[in-house]
Amino acid sequence: MKTSCANYISEIGRDRLKDMLYQMLLIRRFEETVERLFMQGKIHGTMHLCIGQEPTAVGACAALTNEDKITSTHRGHGHCIAKGTDVPRMMAELLGKKTGHCKGKGGSMHIADLEKGNLGANGIVAGGLPIACGAALTSLKKQAGFVVVCFFGDGATNEGSFHESLNLASIWNLPVIFFCENNQYGMSGNIKEMTKIEHLSERASSYGIPGEIVDGTDVLQVYEVTAKAVERARNGEGPTLIEAKTYRWKGHSRSDARKYRAREEEQDWMNNKDGIKSFREQLLRDRAVTEQEVIEIEERVKQLLEEATEFAENSPEPSIESLEADVYA
Repeated sequence: MKTSCANYISEIGRDRLKDMLYQMLLIRRFEETVERLFMQGKIHGTMHLCIGQEPTAVGACAALTNEDKITSTHRGHGHCIAKGTDVPRMMAELLGKKTGHCKGKGGSMHIADLEKGNLGANGIVAGGLPIACGAALTSLKKQAGFVVVCFFGDGATNEGSFHESLNLASIWNLPVIFFCENNQYGMSGNIKEMTKIEHLSERASSYGIPGEIVDGTDVLQVYEVTAKAVERARNGEGPTLIEAKTYRWKGHSRSDARKYRAREEEQDWMNNKDGIKSFREQLLRDRAVTEQEVIEIEERVKQLLEEATEFAENSPEPSIESLEADVYA
């Protein structure tokens, strides 16, 4: 059963709930837009879409302040948007333009926005976990007060970096939340074939930290559980491992024909477990929004993406002289 919006109207307000819907719609329409641009040959490299996983990004980031940090994954567009990035500059980055957040050099898999606390997406599976620990250690040593949410997929939980990072964070009591987006498949293999435990969050017990399971299609449940983990971390009580059960509607990347899973399974998630659709229905049922407000939200999303696409397409390419600039050795 989905979390009711009624209690949240007084707790966080209608405007916050409407913003959650806006952000989830923005992420989905952004992904649909960049998929189209990719097919037109305007975005190079590869593309990992997070359509279907919007509630995890929005719910988790809604529990954070502007000063808090995140680390992201190769499927990180949603995290970037949910953390409050400038969407036109983000679109420019994906198109490899000079006006992008990373001047066109990061692209889809390595986009970062330090001003908003996004320490970067990462093309390496589990690559963001040690970085998140480093940022959390900085917060602890400097008494900066910020917490770090580290997003990663189910496939990352079998990497050495996952276990090393959880162990390090637990013994040092770091203010970090390990957020696993379990979308059921690590590239082309079902997670049930890769691990013998039913819930990946059970691994938290090996490191003496709390492990939580949430419905990754329920943005309010994700928000509530993440907010509690953030509060624990901010109070010096250390890390938490959160496992959000979710699903990616598209393939692992644009080259993935999805031959490893049944179309009936995909349709079940799309038709019956769409977190945006269910949240919109909750908001309307609990009178947190009106039908007209939903229409206005959708129009705002459409207008922003049109402006972002125009900005990106009309932005200049990086100059050849800037090839070696901003490169670390």
